[in-house]
Amino acid sequence: MDAREMVKASMVNMVPFARELGVELTEVGDGSAAGRLALNDGIKNHIGTMHAGAMFTLGETVSGGASSGTFAEQLMSIRPLAAQATIRYLKIAKGDLTATAKTSDSGDVLRDRLAADGKVMFTVSVAIMDETGEEVAAMSVDWSVKKL
Repeated sequence: MDAREMVKASMVNMVPFARELGVELTEVGDGSAAGRLALNDGIKNHIGTMHAGAMFTLGETVSGGASSGTFAEQLMSIRPLAAQATIRYLKIAKGDLTATAKTSDSGDVLRDRLAADGKVMFTVSVAIMDETGEEVAAMSVDWSVKKL
């Protein structure tokens, strides 16, 4: 199993809250990731749709997948932390959700900056879609990665 497959297989298990909600990572690439979250009674809001906090957790988790996928070969020697996040809720999120994430710069650029400076900051953009494929939320997560 390559390093990105290991990230995909283990990341949600390392974040108990995401696991508790049912977040799944479906893809982890070099600067990209995708995931999903099935609607269930435990994560509904007062109008019976996906709770905003559950949507945020899906987006933050998928952004972490994109970040970790970028540095998959170095994960044991770095400390990645989400430094800031913003989310815009665009529509009511009905049904199961999927999310895609992409880093602001290519993996090569980010790894070069980390090698040169011992740290790097970058943004991961996330689109969250409902079961019809319509975007229901847009998220931006700033990540800080430092060498240990």
